Amino acid sequence: MSRAYVGLGANLGDARETLLAAIDELARLPDTVVRARSSFYATAPVDADGPDYVNAVVALDTSLDPAALLAMCLSIETAHGRQRPYRHAPRTLDLDLLLVDDAVIDTATLTLPHPRMHQRAFVLAPLVEIAPDAVIPGRGRARDCLETLSAQRCVRVLWNAPESPKENPR
Repeated sequence: MSRAYVGLGANLGDARETLLAAIDELARLPDTVVRARSSFYATAPVDADGPDYVNAVVALDTSLDPAALLAMCLSIETAHGRQRPYRHAPRTLDLDLLLVDDAVIDTATLTLPHPRMHQRAFVLAPLVEIAPDAVIPGRGRARDCLETLSAQRCVRVLWNAPESPKENPR
């Protein structure tokens, strides 16, 4: 079994419900168990316009190889209406394969670790929440990378009811 981390994000439709459904779908993948799920975080779009995102990270134990896991993540996105009209377009669901153990892969379809994760608080804050000692191969400790991104708004969100988020500083 490998430990994989998947970043989730959405900023169209009911983002919270979409992320919850996607986590359930990840848990139903063959030979895969969800070991941890971060809180949800509200974040401004990076390099894009549109409404705020809701983001999270899950830790999976899986015997799927990284390429197969990525293909299944893309299939889940498609099932939730993900469209790619242009780079950084708003989305109903985004699933990014962030890390798989300490694998370093660079192919036409898969790059591990995720090439921009060290630059994005919306990935690092939830990752560090569930894996405080996570290391990004070639970049160092995720928490050290996060410390350099304090200018990026990334706020943990607590929901008392499905439609009423409250912000909680990270």
